[in-house]
Amino acid sequence: MNMQRLVDTVDVPALLRAVDGYCASRAWDDLVDLASRCRDAIELGRQLWPVAMHIEYRLAYEAPGPYAAGVLRPGAAKFALGPLTEVAASTHAWDELAPGIGDPASSATVAQERVIRGEDLRGRLPAEMAELPLVLQNWEPAYALPTYRDREALFPAPEIVGTAPGDSALDGTAPGGGDRLGVAGPLPADAATEALRMAVEPWTAQSEGRVATATVDGDAAAAIARLAPAAAVEPISGRDALAWLQWCGASGGAHGRRRGGAAGRFTTWWTLAALSGVPWPHEAGTDGGFADALGSALDELEWYRWAPDHGARHDGWHLHLAVHDPVDRLAWAVAAFDHLDDDAAGRTAPMPSA
Repeated sequence: MNMQRLVDTVDVPALLRAVDGYCASRAWDDLVDLASRCRDAIELGRQLWPVAMHIEYRLAYEAPGPYAAGVLRPGAAKFALGPLTEVAASTHAWDELAPGIGDPASSATVAQERVIRGEDLRGRLPAEMAELPLVLQNWEPAYALPTYRDREALFPAPEIVGTAPGDSALDGTAPGGGDRLGVAGPLPADAATEALRMAVEPWTAQSEGRVATATVDGDAAAAIARLAPAAAVEPISGRDALAWLQWCGASGGAHGRRRGGAAGRFTTWWTLAALSGVPWPHEAGTDGGFADALGSALDELEWYRWAPDHGARHDGWHLHLAVHDPVDRLAWAVAAFDHLDDDAAGRTAPMPSA
């Protein structure tokens, strides 16, 4: 098959079939050559960027480590199913990728993606490249991981298990005790509310999502009441709350660009630090005292999921979370949602097909 003729005539279906064939036969050099031809054609005005992007995605997803590492650079395959650093890390160990990654930022991100998947990479990167510890902490949850395939991806939400009956907001009792409708003074937006908003920033900036937050001098139910009447408020564990925040922080919502698991973990740590008031150190990735302080704060804060009572759907992308600091008597609540008709499991639209 004359690849250059297919490129010159912008025969996208035939080119995608050729990509499938090269992948099936593991002809990686031929696939790299085709990607180069497509990029050259793009510079001449031919609309072959979907093919070039798909080739880079397939290389990151299923090619051997050196080929996968070769496509890892900032901005690569911008409209792929997910960031290529996450795609490559989902199917390759750190040692398979590390020697071939030429970009320090991509290297650091891939390392964090592998940490999320259980690798212990302590001592494997320079300290200044480790934004977070290069091993999961004993207080972190098992984060929900995406499943990438050749033309689609699934981003399942974590399972959040309540620790009490889910109707506590209906009996007039605040989750922390006392009158749910008691007086609680609203407070100005603070670092914690900004961090909660940052967790879902792509939902509002790049998609059609909505987010609202509240901070009160009071308990979690009072914070929730500042946003909407609640049909249910249910205590959850701190680990479940972190898993939920990470899933949100990694996503792009219904239409935004996915940020990746490493970004989600960073957002989660940042939010926990803001909620607990633990100062962020200069080198968080190597400061064991900082990680220990966050672990202690996680246990001291009280976490709740809640549902508004106006009949809104709660599948797809959503975050209805409240946090109570029983020591300082402060509470925060967030309500965020973004929705596609078929995204209840966080499933993406498929890649172009032949």
